[in-house]
Amino acid sequence: MSHTEHETASHYVDTAPGEEGLKGHEASENVGTYLIGLGLATLLTLVSFFISRTTLVWEPSIPVALVVLAIAQMGVHLVFFLHITTGPDNVNNVLALAFGVLIVFLVIVGSLWIMAHMNHNMMPMDQIMQMQD
Repeated sequence: MSHTEHETASHYVDTAPGEEGLKGHEASENVGTYLIGLGLATLLTLVSFFISRTTLVWEPSIPVALVVLAIAQMGVHLVFFLHITTGPDNVNNVLALAFGVLIVFLVIVGSLWIMAHMNHNMMPMDQIMQMQD
């Protein structure tokens, strides 16, 4: 491998995300990827509105269908816009995403836990009102 080939090969490995040099064909490929992602996201959004307003779907299954479409929407955003893939160069991105999901999970579960215990330990409202009289 010549010195120029080695520099070119290492350039794509050692650069930070967003600092890669874009040539003409790579830029058009990226725009195409974004347009495919936009089309899929729009389609999933339209399908979710259609499912929520139609009678073609069994009514008790509508929330499940909306959850499935929301998870699919998240997948489209992760792959097409955030470029989260299973490649070896995306380990840090996946770990950052997993950490973010963990923090959101802890905040939600912790808030629900605190509110449940406050509700359990609070005096009933009629007793509070009697104390104020």
